[in-house]
Amino acid sequence: MSEPRAERCPVRVVAVVVSYNRRELLARSLAALAEGRRRPDALVVVDNASTDGSPEFLAGLDVPFEYELVRLEQNTGGAGGFAVGMAAALARHSPDLIWVMDDDTVPLEGTLEEAVRLWESCPTTDRPAFIASRVVWTDGRDHPMNTMRDRWDSSTEDRAFAHARRARVIRSASFVSLFVDAEAVRALGLPVADFFLWNDDFEFTARLARRRLGLASLDSVVEHHTRLYDSNTADVGERFRFEVRNKIWTFFRSPALAPHEKALYGASTLRRWGVMVRSSPRPRVVLRAGLEGLREGLSRPPRPNEEVLAPVGGVPAASSSRPQSAQPADGASQPGGRELPEFSVLLPVYAGDSAERVRRAIASVTADQTVAPDQLVIVRDGPVGEDIERILVEAERGESLAADVVRLPAGVGLAEALDEGLGRCRHDVVARMDADDVALPARFERQLALLGEGYDIVGSAIAEIGDDESRPFASRPVPVTHREIMAQLDFRTPFNHPSVMYRASAVQAAGGYRGVPDMEDYWLWARMLHAGSLGANVPDVLVLYRVNDGAYVRRGGKRMLVAELRLQRRMLGARYIGPMGFARNVLVRGLYRLVPTGVRRRGYRKAFTEQPASAEVPRTAAPGEAAG
Repeated sequence: MSEPRAERCPVRVVAVVVSYNRRELLARSLAALAEGRRRPDALVVVDNASTDGSPEFLAGLDVPFEYELVRLEQNTGGAGGFAVGMAAALARHSPDLIWVMDDDTVPLEGTLEEAVRLWESCPTTDRPAFIASRVVWTDGRDHPMNTMRDRWDSSTEDRAFAHARRARVIRSASFVSLFVDAEAVRALGLPVADFFLWNDDFEFTARLARRRLGLASLDSVVEHHTRLYDSNTADVGERFRFEVRNKIWTFFRSPALAPHEKALYGASTLRRWGVMVRSSPRPRVVLRAGLEGLREGLSRPPRPNEEVLAPVGGVPAASSSRPQSAQPADGASQPGGRELPEFSVLLPVYAGDSAERVRRAIASVTADQTVAPDQLVIVRDGPVGEDIERILVEAERGESLAADVVRLPAGVGLAEALDEGLGRCRHDVVARMDADDVALPARFERQLALLGEGYDIVGSAIAEIGDDESRPFASRPVPVTHREIMAQLDFRTPFNHPSVMYRASAVQAAGGYRGVPDMEDYWLWARMLHAGSLGANVPDVLVLYRVNDGAYVRRGGKRMLVAELRLQRRMLGARYIGPMGFARNVLVRGLYRLVPTGVRRRGYRKAFTEQPASAEVPRTAAPGEAAG
C-alpha cells in the first residue's frame, strides 16, 4: 500500500465515556484514563440522568486534560449517550480519534498508547474506520460479550496488512473500548439514538466498516468489569424487546449490511435467540417481549437523532470538518506550518454556456475563495457569443488575477480542450471547474490540505442546483478514503469531475484526457489510480453543480451507450475489470443509458444522491470557524 508524502501531526484523541448510576465503576474508569502511559487530549463524560451521586462526583472531577461534562436530564440509553458524546467531541474538541467506552471499562496502562501506535502505523490513505481494543474480564480471560469476529470476506492483502501490525480485520465491534476515526463519523453519521439499548454499536460499526477497514488490536487491552462472565445468550427478560427491534432495524432500515451479510447474520441471530429462549427460566416473558420488539421494528423506522434527543437539548452542532487555523488572505501556509502549493484553475467555456453563469463561476473560484488560485486558465472551446467574449476579456484584464484565455478556433470537445488547457497551466496542482457551477468559498483550502498529505486526486461531494443556488435539489455523496474509492472504481466513477483538484504531472503521466470521448474523466481516474495515484474526497459539499432539464437527457441515448461500451471494453482490456464485471457494467450501466429520461433521473437520484435535510444550500466553514 502506498504511503502519502506528508509529515504526520500528533494524533488528537478525545475520550467519550457514557455513564448511568455506576459511580464507583465510573471513578475507577476515569482514574485509569489519567494513569495511562499516554493520556487522552480531552474527555467528554455523558451522564445519563444518574441518581446515585455521579452528577456531584463528575461536577468536581479534576483530570489532567480537557474535560467536558454533558448532563442529560433523562436516560437516553447507551445509544443516545454515545450519539451526544461523539457529537460534543466533534463540535468542541477537534478529534482525530474518538475513544468511546462504557463506564464499567477499565483501560490498562498501555491501552491508548497501543491503539495510537496501530493507527499511526497505517498509511494515511488507508486509516481504519475504527480500532477495537481486546476486551478481557476481571480474571484476564477474553470476555465473550466483546469477542469480535474476524471479517470472513477480508482479502489476503488486508489480513496480511493487519497481521503485520498485530491486529485482526473485523466487521463490527462494541462500544466497550473503541477508537473511531472522526472523519468516518463526519462522513457516515453518529450512532442511532433510537436504539436505546443493544445493537447500537453493532449497527454503527458495521455501517462504518462496510467499505472501510475495521481492526481489532491485540495489544490495546481493557478490562470489562461486568458482574458476571457473561455471554450473548444470557436471559435478558423484558429487555429482549430492544434486542429484537434493533436487529430488525439494522437488517431492514440501515445501510450497514450487504444482502448476503443480512442472511448470514440473520441466521446466526435466530440461532442465538433460540438458545436464549430455551435456557430462559421465563420463556413466556422473553417471547412476549420479542414479539413486541418485532412488531415495533416492522411498523416504523428509528426516529432521527434530533427528534429522539430533543427532550435533552438535541444533538450538539458537530462541525463538518476539523477546525482549521485561520489562514492569511493569500493562503501562504496551512496548519502544521507547511507551505500551500501554488495552483492553477482550469475552466473550459463553450458557446452553450450562459454568460452570467460564466461570470459567477469565475468569481467563485477567484475573489470568493479563502485561498485564491495563482493562475486561472480559461479554455474557449470554439467561437462563443459576444456576451461571453466580453466576460473573457474582462477576466484577462483582472486586477488581482489576470486570466490566461486559450481561444481554440473551432470546438474540439471537452477532452481535447482540457488537455490543451493543462498544457498552459504553470503549476502542477490544478483545480477543475465548469463554467456554470459555483465553488463554495473554502473549496480550495479544504482540498489543498489533503493534497498536502500526499494525495494526487482530491474531489468532494456536490449539490445539484437550478437557477437558485441557495436551494439544492439533492447532494451527491462520495467515497472518502482511497480504499473506498478503489472499491467503487470498477462500477462507477468515484469523483465528481467539476469538484476535482489534482496533480497535472500524474494526469499527464496517465496520458491525459483523450481516449474515451464522453467518458474521459472516468477513464482518466481509472488509469491514474491503477498506476498508483492516491485519491481522496472531502465528504462535504464544496461545489454547487447546475442541472437543468437537459442534464439527464444528455446522459442517455445512442451516443452515450456507444461511449459506455467503449469505456467498458477499455476497462476490460486494461484488466481493471474481469469478464463478470464487464457483463454487469454493460447490463446495468448500458440499461441506464436506454431507459426514458424520467426513469433515469429518478433512478439516479434514488441510487446516488441524498435529499437535502433543509431547503438551504450546504454551508462550508470559513477558516477557523466550525460549520454548524
